[in-house]
Amino acid sequence: MVSPRLTVRPSDANARRALEAAGIHPLLSRLWAARGITHPDQTRLAWPAMLPPSQLTQTGHAATVLADAIEQNKRLLIVADYDCDGATACAVGLRALAAMGANVDFLVPNRFETGYGLSPAVVELALQHANGKPDLIITVDNGIASVDGVAAANAAGIGVVVTDHHLPGDQLPEALAIVNPNQSGCGFPSKNLAGVGVIFYLMLALRAELRARGVYAPDGGPRLDALSDLVALGTVADVVKLDANNRLLVTQGLARMRSGRLQPGLRALFAVAAREPREANSFDLGFALGPRINAAGRLADMSLGIACLTTDDEAQALDMARQLDQINRERRGIEAEMRDQAMAAMAAKAANGADAAAGASVCVYDESWHQGVVGLVASRLKEKFWRPTLAFAPAGDDEIRGSGRSIPDVHLRDALDLVSKRHPGLIRKFGGHAMAAGLTLGRDDFAAFSRAFDAAVRELTGREAFEPLIETDGSLESGYANAEVAGLLQQQVWGSGFSAPLFLDEFSVQNQRLVGGKHMKLSLQRDRQRFDAIWFNHDQSLPDRIQAAYRLEQNVWNGMINVQLVIEHAE
Repeated sequence: MVSPRLTVRPSDANARRALEAAGIHPLLSRLWAARGITHPDQTRLAWPAMLPPSQLTQTGHAATVLADAIEQNKRLLIVADYDCDGATACAVGLRALAAMGANVDFLVPNRFETGYGLSPAVVELALQHANGKPDLIITVDNGIASVDGVAAANAAGIGVVVTDHHLPGDQLPEALAIVNPNQSGCGFPSKNLAGVGVIFYLMLALRAELRARGVYAPDGGPRLDALSDLVALGTVADVVKLDANNRLLVTQGLARMRSGRLQPGLRALFAVAAREPREANSFDLGFALGPRINAAGRLADMSLGIACLTTDDEAQALDMARQLDQINRERRGIEAEMRDQAMAAMAAKAANGADAAAGASVCVYDESWHQGVVGLVASRLKEKFWRPTLAFAPAGDDEIRGSGRSIPDVHLRDALDLVSKRHPGLIRKFGGHAMAAGLTLGRDDFAAFSRAFDAAVRELTGREAFEPLIETDGSLESGYANAEVAGLLQQQVWGSGFSAPLFLDEFSVQNQRLVGGKHMKLSLQRDRQRFDAIWFNHDQSLPDRIQAAYRLEQNVWNGMINVQLVIEHAE
C-alpha cells in the first residue's frame, strides 16, 4: 500500500467573505470557497439557475427531428449503454418521450455479445425488434464513437440522433443530429453533463419545440422535473465532475426523493438497500443504488435495471429491485475472488524478486476472470498501488477485453491513444475519458501491450512513480464539531470534483477496541472535547496521539443523534 501525503486545500479568503456576507453558514462558506466557488450565485441550486438547453449545440435541431417523428407517428428506438448512467438515461428518454406521445421502445446491447455502443451488430438487432423496424434510433450515453454503427443504420434506412457525453474521436458519425457538450465547437459551459443529463436537456428542448408548435400551451406538457430523481442517480453513479450545473441537477433530484415523490423503482431500490429516501444523499446514490443497477449490466442484462426504473407498478418494482440486489451480491462475491487472485499474482511477482509495484502502471489478466467485473478489480488495484491500472478478461475467440481506472496524474484515454499511435493495430478498440476507459486486445498481445502502456504513461507524465495525496480542509473549528453541523454537511451535494469535507486535527486516543473483527472503534479527545470515532477496515492499534483526517457524520442510536468522526487516515 502506498502511503499518502496529507495536504490542506487552500481557501480563497475573498470568496469566503463574499459567501458569508450572502448569509451562507461560515463553515460552508469556507468549504465551498476551497472548492472554487467564488460568488453566491454559484450556490443557487434551484431550477431557474440551470443552464438553458439552447446553449447545448444541436439540441434545437435534434428536438425538431424528434417532434417531426412524433407528429408522423414514427417508431423510435432508444439504444442505451449498460451502466447506471445508460440505464437512467434510457429511463428518462422512455418516460419523457412516451409522455409526449411518441411510439418508443428501447434496446440495450449485451456487453458480452455486441460490446459497447451502437455497433453494426446492434443495428441488426434493431432491425429484428419486436415492435418492427424502427424509423429512428436515439442513442443515450453512447454513439459519439459509433461511426460504423450509424453508417449501418443509415444504409438500412434508419435515421440516428446521437446523445452522448464521451469524448469524440477524430471522426464523427453521420447522424441526423449529435447532442454532446464535448463535441468540437459546442460552447455549453458544463462539459461534465452525464449521459442522463444530455438526454434530459434534449427532452426539455423537445417539450419547448412542441410548445412552439402549439401542441402544448406555453407552459404546458409533461412535468419533466418529475424525472430529476433519475437524473440525479445517473449523474452521481457515473462519477462525473459535480460542477455547479450538475450539483443543481443532483440537488433537485435529492429534494424530490426526500419529499417522497420518487419513481417506484427508486423507492424499491432504497428499500432493498435498507436506506431511507427521506434522508437521501449523494452517498446513497453512488454506493447503494448505483451498484445495484450497474450489477445487472455487469453480470446479466441491463434490461432488468431499465425495467425497474420505468415500471409504475410498486410490487413489480420491488420484485425487480430484489432481483437486482441478488445479482449485486453475486457480483460482490465474484469481485472479491478476482481481487484476491490479482493480489496473489502481484505477491507472486514480488516473491520471484520482481517488485509488484514497480513500473508506472499495473496490467493484470486471468483466463478465468469475468468481463463484467474487471473494472472494479482495476479500481481496487489502483487504490492499493496508486498507479493507472488495467484488468483484462477473455472476450471470446481470440480477444481479451480490459477496463481501466486511473489516478489524477494520468489521463487514461490519452495514454491509450498514445499507445495506438506508437503501435498501430495493437489496440483493436478503445474509448473512455481521463479516469476510466475500456479496450479490446488480441489474446496474444497482452504482454506487448503492458510494456507499451507503461511506456506511454511514463512519456505522458515524465514520471515512473506517483504519490497519493489526501486533500483535507484543515482543522475543524471546535464550535462546529457537533451533530447539527454534521447534519448540515450531510444535506449538501458532494462527489467527484467537489469532494466531501475531510478535516485534519490532532487527538489523544483515550480508548480503542476492535469491532466486527476488522474495524477500530475509538474514543478521541481534542482540547476538552471527547468524540466517538470509527476507522473502518483498520485493525491495527493506534499510539496515544494521532493526527487524523476524518469526516463528520451523524450517528443515530436508540433515537439519539450524536456526532461521530469517521477516520480516513491517521498517522
